[in-house]
Amino acid sequence: MQIFKSEQTSAEKTASLLILLMVLLQAFYALYAYISPQAFSDLRGTELFLAADTDWVQIYASRTAFVALIVGYLLYTRNFNALAYASLAGTVMPITDAFLAYRAAAADIVVFKHIATVIYLLVAYYILTRAADGSVVDSE
Repeated sequence: MQIFKSEQTSAEKTASLLILLMVLLQAFYALYAYISPQAFSDLRGTELFLAADTDWVQIYASRTAFVALIVGYLLYTRNFNALAYASLAGTVMPITDAFLAYRAAAADIVVFKHIATVIYLLVAYYILTRAADGSVVDSE
């Protein structure tokens, strides 16, 4: 089964691209958090004060890898309906991340990055719901 098929609607193609980017970013984050927990923590806007706490970041990495695999599978099977609701439910994570980064006095750009992720997920939700219902068909 191909992720991008020629008979896909424009909404399906756009949705597939948005989700593929999510999967790749989550896979990168999982790998980065596992390999370099301290640097990853700084990137996310929450500083680690004790080196002994890096195991918590690596636990995060395993859960992020799980998310990447599940979302990747849903993309592979083109289950746009499940992906739409996963995108909507997924806003919980960057909302929480933004709050934690703000509370930790992270740089404004870090907080805004989390807010941008919420917006990305909401846009993805909208496009995925259109792809799921097949309401947008190319005029080609």
